[in-house]
Amino acid sequence: MTATEPRFPEPSATGTVDFRGHQTWYRVTGELDPESAQAPLVVLHGGPGVAHNYCLMMANLARDGRAVIHYDQLGCGRSSHLPDADPSFWTVELFVEEVRAVVSALGIGDRFHLLGQSWGGMLGPEFVLADPHGVQSLTICDSPASMPLWLEAAGILRSRLPVDVQETLTRHEEAGTTDSPEYLAAMQVFYDRHVCRVTPNPPEVLDSFAQLGQDPTVYHTMNGPSEFHVVGSLKDWSVVDRVGDVAVPTLVVAGAHDEAMPSVWEPFVKGVPDACSHVFAESSHMPHVEEPEAFLERVGSFLREHD
Repeated sequence: MTATEPRFPEPSATGTVDFRGHQTWYRVTGELDPESAQAPLVVLHGGPGVAHNYCLMMANLARDGRAVIHYDQLGCGRSSHLPDADPSFWTVELFVEEVRAVVSALGIGDRFHLLGQSWGGMLGPEFVLADPHGVQSLTICDSPASMPLWLEAAGILRSRLPVDVQETLTRHEEAGTTDSPEYLAAMQVFYDRHVCRVTPNPPEVLDSFAQLGQDPTVYHTMNGPSEFHVVGSLKDWSVVDRVGDVAVPTLVVAGAHDEAMPSVWEPFVKGVPDACSHVFAESSHMPHVEEPEAFLERVGSFLREHD
């Protein structure tokens, strides 16, 4: 992003946190005041491996005085890149540990809100289940409670694409040529319907996709070549049988045209004891980009309720 992007505020601070001998980069919007009535918000981006940029609209949640922290998870963006790491290095547990490292280093580990988008909304409940200390609330945005549910939904949406697009996707997946321009063009048809319906995509979204293209290590290892062809280490991931143990107030949001169809996030709403939900009628997978003011109002209201 350019330093003069007017749609979200400039950071008040940036820096890095030492984590497992590497560096995790962070960005703070607003002031980290331990005496503030408003607990800071930590944003977990998606992917895994899609840097924070596309979530920068959420920095506007700081406009009422709340500090908002974005960071790039290890392996992407401005954090340390490890393209030669053994695939077994990239685990859910690694990223859970990184969240705690970030909040501890920033001195907010005793009181903070957690918001996760897409993969970040999978990481959020995993973090709460592992160590809920200090978490005031959890917001899950456009996220599945299990990858099998995600793949089932993706199959439904994929079957609604034009036949020639479906055939192109299948042909290249079977041939192992998912890096071909033809496959990428077919994939974009799906993305324009179900990932971000603002076209052309805003600069911060393009920035995240560009850095993913430059280093897809984490995404390819844990997810796979695309949103609907999940063959990585997360393909069997599920938290469905554990959501009842998520013991913090939880908001679940998604778009009406989201690749995260209701079937993938309903286990959170039905299973988390203190959960509520909201669907943005004009959005797909990025309501914070597609309906930013409505998103900021709904999420901001939820955060204020649980400060």
